[in-house]
Amino acid sequence: MKKFLFLILFIVSVLSISACNNKDKKADELPEFVEVDLKVNPEKGKVNEPMVFEAKVTQGDEDVEDAEEVTFEIWRSKDEKHEKIKVEHTADGIYRLEKSFQQEGTYYIISHVTARDMHNMPKKVFVVGTPSEPEDPSESKHDMNMEGH
Repeated sequence: MKKFLFLILFIVSVLSISACNNKDKKADELPEFVEVDLKVNPEKGKVNEPMVFEAKVTQGDEDVEDAEEVTFEIWRSKDEKHEKIKVEHTADGIYRLEKSFQQEGTYYIISHVTARDMHNMPKKVFVVGTPSEPEDPSESKHDMNMEGH
């Protein structure tokens, strides 16, 4: 009976140790970074015509459809007022906003994406009608047009 009890205790101990080792290995592995591909379409818009802003959110090869929050922050160059718009998931890891603008100029968009305990905030420059003076004097019209590529 003592041998049987000892054998059971030994098996439980071995299983406990191996379970702890598996947990430690998982804790050492870093999760893949949440990537955000921000797109503006068209890259050069027209006044009062809709533009589409999309944030494609992925983690490794997986589409992230369960982001905690996706917010687009949009403002015209040199304007202190920044509009923040919460965006919902549409399909395949894409969070989409359609918006038109009444004023020409150079604009900026930052997509604030919080997903799976990570935060990513890519920024793009786009133009509606005729460009206005950029916030950063080192930005040229060429840079603004190439930003979306």
